[in-house]
Amino acid sequence: MDERLNGVLDQARRSRAGRVAQGAHRLWVLHPSWSMAVKGAVAAALAWFLGLVAPAPFSEYPYYAPLGAVVVTTGTLVRSARAGLQAAGAILIGAAIARGVDLVLEPGGAAIALAVGLALLCAGWSVLGDMGTWAVTSALFVLIIGASDPADFVGAYAGLVVAGALIGIGVNLVFPPLPLTPSEMALDRLRDVLVEQLDLLADGLDREVPPSQEEWGERRRSIEPTRARARESVQQAREAVRANRRARRYREWATSQVRRAGSLGTSADVVDEITRLVADWETRDREDVALGPPLRPVAADAFRAFAQVLRTLDREGPDADSCGALDAATEKLRRGVHVVRADSEQDYFVAGALVLALRRAAAALASV
Repeated sequence: MDERLNGVLDQARRSRAGRVAQGAHRLWVLHPSWSMAVKGAVAAALAWFLGLVAPAPFSEYPYYAPLGAVVVTTGTLVRSARAGLQAAGAILIGAAIARGVDLVLEPGGAAIALAVGLALLCAGWSVLGDMGTWAVTSALFVLIIGASDPADFVGAYAGLVVAGALIGIGVNLVFPPLPLTPSEMALDRLRDVLVEQLDLLADGLDREVPPSQEEWGERRRSIEPTRARARESVQQAREAVRANRRARRYREWATSQVRRAGSLGTSADVVDEITRLVADWETRDREDVALGPPLRPVAADAFRAFAQVLRTLDREGPDADSCGALDAATEKLRRGVHVVRADSEQDYFVAGALVLALRRAAAALASV
């Protein structure tokens, strides 16, 4: 009896430990900034020790090596390599500017002003990217700190920063980031915003009298910020796959994520378009409305069918039955437009544009 009880207790402890480990792992992958912080700390420490054991004059300035390490561990492997090259180039440009100013002006306010001004002009070069500000830092360091021994200081400063950057790149190479889970969550947020917007449109069209433009404005959701964050997140994930030794295990997930991002991007364009058309043309303030009483419920059903396809969209693509329902609802709207157009002098161009937009979304979703 005691042995059985001990076995049950051991199993419960192992199960609890497993849940804790799974929870910790989930938090880790959901917050890539944590791994970035750890890698940055490790790279900075290694670079510091490298600076200490380096021969003179490098060992006199060991604190510059961690700067280079931190710069390149804040992104993907490709970005870290690019940042290292850009930082090295900016440092050399800043050092060259400082040396040139030092040759024509005595140390002082005028020399600093000229060096900073020239470095700021160079910092704006697109080839230096976000690392352009290092040109200003380098110019000031060389002009002020390295004034007594400029040749040794420039060599030590640039050499240690580059060495630190190489260490940072090496750390990223050993532990490459692969932020597929955060980008998946960004796509989920975009999907949820689109679904909410479509539901709000459908609910507005269900009313006997359409909303006013002000009421439609209250029903509009800002899609672009969420779409921009999703696009940036997926772009980082795509970039992280390149030269990533872990990418082979997750290549199928990364590929499906790119397809899903494309279909959601097209869907966002469509939702933005139909929201604008409905809010501008199907209002109680207009006599020549886009849909009118006969087509409003049909359009509402089509919007709900569109939202349902988005709800089912995951790594494997949308649900086939939901896609079929969207096609059927879109076709019903098309036939409805054809019928009311035949019995009216109104052209119903806007209603036809809604049909085309829904077909475009259906085609994009079916291709995932």
